[in-house]
Amino acid sequence: MSRSYLSLGSNLGNREENLTHAIRMLEDVEQIRVEKTSSIYQTEPVGYSNQPDFLNMVVRIDTELSPEQLLDETQKIESELGRVRALRFGPRTMDVDIILFENEKRKDEKLTIPHPRMWERAFVMIPLLEIFENTSNEVFECETVRLYSDIHSGSNRGKLSEKPENK
Repeated sequence: MSRSYLSLGSNLGNREENLTHAIRMLEDVEQIRVEKTSSIYQTEPVGYSNQPDFLNMVVRIDTELSPEQLLDETQKIESELGRVRALRFGPRTMDVDIILFENEKRKDEKLTIPHPRMWERAFVMIPLLEIFENTSNEVFECETVRLYSDIHSGSNRGKLSEKPENK
């Protein structure tokens, strides 16, 4: 089994329900076991601001799938939940990104691990830090000190607030 961390985000429709459905769909994949989920955070959009706020979270999974197979499953989930890829950084019912996959470092036309923009995004890193279990992931550890400093100095994009209780 391989340990992986996935970032989930939604800003269209019933955002919290979309996140819940995505987690259930991950659990329905025989080769995936959802181990832990972070809190849900409400965040302002990054890249294209003329859209609703997102709800974001991170999920820790164990999987027998390869990174490519996991990507196929996450894209299937996005599609089944109504994701339309019309505008880069645009609104979406569901976004599922592979953030980390074991100690894998790779960059090709289909997949980059670790996720290339994770270090810039508090809405990924804060929930990730909440559930990260140190299993000697040197990819993650080498950036953590710099990231912690960036988040606390305010240089990261994406305003973070706890999800409102009444939404």
